[in-house]
Formats: sequence, structure tokens, C-alpha cells
Amino acid sequence: MDQMAFVTPRGSLSSIGDSTELEVNPNLTLSDKLRVFKSSSFDPNAFIQTKSRAMNEKEIRHLCVYLVDLKKASAEEMRKSVLANYSAFIRTSKEISDLEGELVSMRNLLVTQAASVHAIAEGCQLSTLVARKENSDMEEILSQKTDLSKTEKWLIEFLETLEVLLAEKRVDEAMAKLEEGKKMAEEITREKLLSPVLFQALEDALADKKKKLADQLAETMGQSSTRNSEIRFTAWALKKLGDGPRAHTLLLNAHKEKLQRKMNGFESTNDGRVKAAGQYTTSLSQLVFSIISRAATDSLTVFGKQEPAYSSELVTWAVGQVENCALLLKKRILASAAATGSLRVAVESVHVCMSHCQLLEVNGLALSPVLLKHFRPLVEQALNNNLKRIEQTTAAIALGEEWSLVYAPTSRNSGLAPVSSSQPKLSSSAHKFNSLVQELFEDVEPLEILQLDGLAYEGLLRVFNSYINLLINALPGSVETENLEGTSVHKIVKIAETEAQQIAVLANAILLADELIPRAVVKLSHSSKGDESHRKGSDKQQRLPEQRELKKRLQREVDRLRDSFCRQHALELIFNEEGETRLNAMMYLSLDGQGQQPEWFPSTIFQELFAKLTRVATIATDMFVGKDRYATLLLMRLAESVILFLADDQTFWGEVETGPTPLGPLGLQQLYLDMQFVMIFASQGRYLSRHLHQSIKDIISKAIEAVASTGLDPNSILPEDEWFVEVAQIAVKTLTGKAAFDIDDDVGSPFAAGEGKSVFEINHDFMEFWVQVHGIPVDYTSKKTAIHIGNMLGVVAEVENPKVDGVIKRSFLRIRVGINITKALPTGFWLAREKSSNLWVYFQYERLPECYCYNCGIIGHEKKNCKNQIAMAVWDPTKPKYSAGLGVSQVRSTTSISAGSSRQGG
Repeated sequence: MDQMAFVTPRGSLSSIGDSTELEVNPNLTLSDKLRVFKSSSFDPNAFIQTKSRAMNEKEIRHLCVYLVDLKKASAEEMRKSVLANYSAFIRTSKEISDLEGELVSMRNLLVTQAASVHAIAEGCQLSTLVARKENSDMEEILSQKTDLSKTEKWLIEFLETLEVLLAEKRVDEAMAKLEEGKKMAEEITREKLLSPVLFQALEDALADKKKKLADQLAETMGQSSTRNSEIRFTAWALKKLGDGPRAHTLLLNAHKEKLQRKMNGFESTNDGRVKAAGQYTTSLSQLVFSIISRAATDSLTVFGKQEPAYSSELVTWAVGQVENCALLLKKRILASAAATGSLRVAVESVHVCMSHCQLLEVNGLALSPVLLKHFRPLVEQALNNNLKRIEQTTAAIALGEEWSLVYAPTSRNSGLAPVSSSQPKLSSSAHKFNSLVQELFEDVEPLEILQLDGLAYEGLLRVFNSYINLLINALPGSVETENLEGTSVHKIVKIAETEAQQIAVLANAILLADELIPRAVVKLSHSSKGDESHRKGSDKQQRLPEQRELKKRLQREVDRLRDSFCRQHALELIFNEEGETRLNAMMYLSLDGQGQQPEWFPSTIFQELFAKLTRVATIATDMFVGKDRYATLLLMRLAESVILFLADDQTFWGEVETGPTPLGPLGLQQLYLDMQFVMIFASQGRYLSRHLHQSIKDIISKAIEAVASTGLDPNSILPEDEWFVEVAQIAVKTLTGKAAFDIDDDVGSPFAAGEGKSVFEINHDFMEFWVQVHGIPVDYTSKKTAIHIGNMLGVVAEVENPKVDGVIKRSFLRIRVGINITKALPTGFWLAREKSSNLWVYFQYERLPECYCYNCGIIGHEKKNCKNQIAMAVWDPTKPKYSAGLGVSQVRSTTSISAGSSRQGG
């Protein structure tokens, strides 16, 4: 749009064309239309007046319409501009807001700085103004007055007195005088008792004297001779003068300097040498934490708990002092204790220091994390070195170990109790291992506080695993020993040559894992002290699964040792010195080719197995006192090792089933006799497990199938089953030199079978037990009652006469009975009485096998594998029927009477 200058009636120049031009050029852009209004020289009033005078009514109306259009166009342009620049507008707004915040911060800072500058200026002015005002103006003013007012006289006396008090350092009186001056200044201001010059002189004098007094107080707090009470009072006075932060800092610095002087004296007394770690730690902890406690008490007394700044400064100061104490303990005691594995020294130091630290929690100072950060790595190192020392010490002793079980050695100065039968008998290396473990867990509370109890568990398992490896190396022919023999590494343990020594090796592991180590570890459950009974109970409940898991892992290590023992003895039986197998198929295949009837007796290898098991049982009974379950399990595993080898030997069964020489009638009879012999003596010894029983049945089945595949009828070949039992029993009697089974034909043995039964119909479901009958009234305590109860239970094999020479020797009856083990064991019965209530008579079974279920009462599986419902007691339906009390150890016999004789005599 071309801008035309036109002259108004007054001759003024306008910057816009007339309305006619706007009509003529309707295509002008909005920016062109608005350009004139954006000019800096645009005068709206002049523009309106000019237009209104030069225009007629029609033109004015036309101008109004034009202005309305411009207004709408301007609003539209503004809307578009806002939308186009909205993001920039938001960003700019945010920046403006941030700038406002920074400006506020700067303003606050400037206010603070201004106050500081003002204070400094007042201090600087005080030295000149007061001197000038007091010495010149005030004196000049006062000297010109002939009649001084009471206030003016007070002012002169006040300044003179305050100056004297400050010079003589009479703090209490000076503070009282300053307080008097403050109150008087308020009264003067209110009543206008002094001229402005004199009043200003008074205020300057008060500020100057207050500063001098504060400096005197600060100097007093920094002096080494200042007592604790004086420090606390001086801090209170300085706070009252309005300098609280400075007072709090000076209070903490005074205690810090006092602590430093005492620490220097303490170190000079010890002369860098620590003779007794416990005494050193106690003295140092008492010194440090007592001063920290005193400082905290003074801080709370003077400044209270309402100011977070003071509390934060106190905590920061206390953390610094505790860290210095921890570093000194690390340097003097813990570093050397950790390096040498002196866990007791480290633990005692930590315990003492933590005990003192916990006393500060009353004042709200929880400084334990600071100590834990410094102490935990060193105690952990001491624990690991101590565990390594246990491992090395036991290995060194095992190098000359005799592997004989003895009681723990006692010394005159050891303070130990005399040896009693309840104390365990172990070999020398096991005694040392046990004593070191007991010592390790003697004081476990600091380990728990430092959260090292889990590490102690794992470390204990590690050293026990190492000890088990050492015991395995002590067994001749072990895998580990064989590996060592092929290398340049010397044996680190003396070999246990005899069976008694080898079983002593097993007894070591069993007693440690089952009793001694859990006894040491259980101390963790009782380590918590104090009145936190709820937390203690919950921690104990949480620790029980850990302890059960620990015991399971210990038992797995014992199982590994026992399996190594059984494997070694089984291999000694199966292989000769040249490495050739003695338990081969030819010992049965060659019988039918000899052309003569063999002498029916168990094979030599099974005779040796019986002799070995008998010897092991005798030795284990003496060594595993109160641990009959482990003795039975050992015998069970040893018998299984040989039988399972036979059952799984592919070479043996390959020759029997597909070899050139078939298995004949005599070989089948001999194999069957051998298996029956194993079944008889295993049942007699109470270690006939279901696994062993099933393996024997599988072996017999394979042999029968091999014979049947040749076209022969196994049932016609084999004699009656009764014959095998008789021959096996005769073999047992012959090998032991006594009757192992005294069973009358009239009684009926659970192992006997009737005529016409096949080999699969032999009854292997019975097992003999010595059963104790408790709760029988005295009137019924007789052999006749025992026989009657025995017949209720099963087949009576033997009873024990409760009376000897007419005198009752036991409070219970004892019967040997063949019981069907496929059914739940009876636990007792109700004895009906005429004049009294029914009496519950209960049973206990001697040498009850380990594979007994406390859930359903059936032998052959454990409770964890049982799928039956739990059986409840008859005498109390709320309690389980079966428990650990059902099995007991075997007792010695008083007198025995065979079942047949009892019946004939009774």
C-alpha cells in the first residue's frame, strides 16, 4: 500500500491515507494496514481528532467500520502468532520462572550478606563511633550539662561498670549487666529518656561489650584447663548472647581436643604395644564413647532437640570420632588378629566396641553402621583364617593318627570336668576338630551382629568337607588315595589298616555330624540377649530351617564317607589281588559240568561277606554307642554294595543268559541258596532293607528265566523252599558257632513254606524283632503273659523270663516275634480291668530299621516319601500314632526261654 501524506486542517502530517484510499485499495495486506499503527511517532489522539474534524458523518461511520475490521484482523493475527509461538512461549515462561527462583535466592543471599556487612560495619564503627561518641561527644554533651538526669547518670555508671566486669572476666555479672542494659535501652526508647546521640552511644556500647564477652567465652572454651561443667556453661552463655552455631561448634571442638589429649596419653601409656587386646579395647572404647556420650548430653542439654542443624553437626562429629577409634583398633588389634586367624580376639574387640556403641542409642546416635563398615571385613578375614587353621591343624594331626577312639584329653589346668561315659569317644584328629569348632562358635553373637553367621555356616561345611576327604584318604584303596599314589604328592594322612580303625574313621564323622557340630551351631539360636524376646523368637524360627539344612548337608558328607567304606570292602570281596573278579558266572555255570553233586553250602564269597558283616556289626555296636541306626545303615549299605554289583554286572548276566555254557539245575540251586543265605543273615541282623530284598528277588528271577530259556522247568529242578531255609540256617549256625535261630517246628517260622509252593511264593514279608511290652501290671508280669501277647503280634520265636529266681528283674516284658512288615506295626492295646479303668499297654521295638515310616507305621519307606494318611493314636486321637519313641536300643538279656519250651512248661 502506498502511503500518501495528507494535510489535516491544522496542517499536521498524518501517516495514513484517507478512507477513500482504503476503499480504493481493498487488497492491501493486513501487515500493510497495521504498519502505520506500529510506528513510534503514531499519536492515536491526534489521529482521531484530525479524522473527526475533516470527515463528515458518512466518512466517520465508514472509519468506525474500518477500525472494527482492523480490530478483528489484529485479534486474528495475535491468535495465529500465539499458536505459532506457543512452545517458545512455554519455554520462555519456564525460564522466567527459573530466573525468578534464582533472583529470590540471590536476594536472600544479598540480605544475608548485607546483614553480615552491617554487623561488620557496626563492629568497625563501634571501635570509632563509641570511642568518639563516648570519649568526645558523650563527654562533651554530658560536660556541658550542669544538671544530669537520672538516666544519664545511669549511663555513665553502666559503661564504667561493664568495662570493669569485662576486664576482670566476671562472666556472670557481665551478662547480667548486659541484660540490664538491654532492658534499659528498651525503656529509653519507649520513654525517650536520652537524646539520639546518647542513645546511639548506648547501643554501640552494648554491641561492643557483647562482642568482647563472646570472644572471652570462646577463648575460655578453647583452654585445656576448662572443666566439663565450665564448657557446658560457657556454651550456654554464648548461645544466650545470640551466637548459637559458634557455641555448638566450640562445644564439640572442646570435647574433641579433650578426647585427643586423652588419646595421646593413652597411646603413650601403652607405648605402641598392646599386651592384652581385650583390656586395650575396653579402655579405648570406654574413653572414646564416654566423651561422645558427654558431648551428646551437653549438646542436648544446651541446645535441645528442636534444631536439626545442631543434631546434624553432632552426628557428623560423632561419626568422625568413631571412625578414628575404629581405625586405631584396626591398626593395633584387628589387622594382626585377622592375619593370624585369632577370631576370638577379633570377636571380643568387636563385641566390646559394639556394646559401648549401643549405649549411645539412648541419645539418638546410631553409630553401629560406622563400626560395621570397618570391622566386618577384618572379622570375616579372621573367620576364614580360623577355618583354614582348623583344616590345617586336623590334617597335621591325622598325619600320625592311630585311628582309635578315646575320650578327650584333659589337663590339670584346662578346667575341664572329669571324663564321664556321656562324653564322646573320638580319635585325636576328630577331638581336635571338635574342640576347634566348639571354640569357633563359643561366642557367636558378634558374628550375628556383623551378619557373618551365614558365612560361618558355609565355612564350617567347607572344613567338614575337607575333613571328610581326609577321612576318605585314610581308607585303603580310596579313589582319592589312588590318585595321590600316581603323583608326586605324598599322602597327608595315615592309612587305617584294620577294620576297627576304618570303623573308627566312620564313627568320627557320624558323631561330629549328628551330635557335636549341631551342638556348636545351635548356639546361634541363643546368641541374642536383652528383652527383645519377640525378635529373638522369630530369629530362632527363621534359623531352624537353616540348621536342618546344615544337618542334612553334614549327613550327605557322612554318606559319602560311608559309601566309600562300603565300596572299598565290597571290592575287596569281589576282586582278588590280581584284579580278577571272584563273583563271576563260572562259579555257577561250572557246577553242572563237574559230574558230581556239590556239597550244599553258601559260596565262599558270601561266607566271607557274612563274616565281614558280622565283624563290622560287632565293632560298630561297640563304637556307635547309642547310634544303632547308623550301625544298621552301615551294614545295610555294605550288603547292598555286593548284591547290587551282582544284580548290575552285565558281564555276569551276559554269560548266564547268552553264554556258551548255560545255567544248569545245580548252578540255579547254588545261586538260590546264596541269595537265601544273604536274606537269612540280613534279616537276623535287622539290616534287610527293601532295596536289598528286591535286588535278591530280581537276581533269582533273572536266574530262573535263564534256566527256563533252555527248556527246563525251574519248579521241577529246585527242591522245596524249606530246604533252602534249612541249609541257610545251618550255614549261619556253622559260621557263627551258635544257633542264630531257635525256631520250633510247632511254632511255625515266618520263613517256612508249605509243600507245592513255587520259588515266588516264599514269604519274605516277615521280620523278627525283640519287642518290649510296657505298662503291664505286676500281677501279669510273667512268661505266660509274654507268650500270649507274642501270639497276638505274630509268630513267637523266643521270650525272656521277666523273673529270675522268682524276682522280677524288669518292669516290662520282652519277646522276639516274627512280624509281618508289610502292615503297620502295632503300637499297643487296651487291657480291660474289672475294678479299674482300661489300661493302655504299649510296645517298643528294639533296633527298628531306619526305613520306618512315622506317618503310616510301615517299614520300607520314610515319612517324606509316604503317600498314606497320617495315623492317629488310639489313646489320644489328637496325637500321631507313630513317633521316634517306638524304636529303642537293644538291651541285654537276663534269661531266655525258647517259645516251644515255654508252651510245654506253661
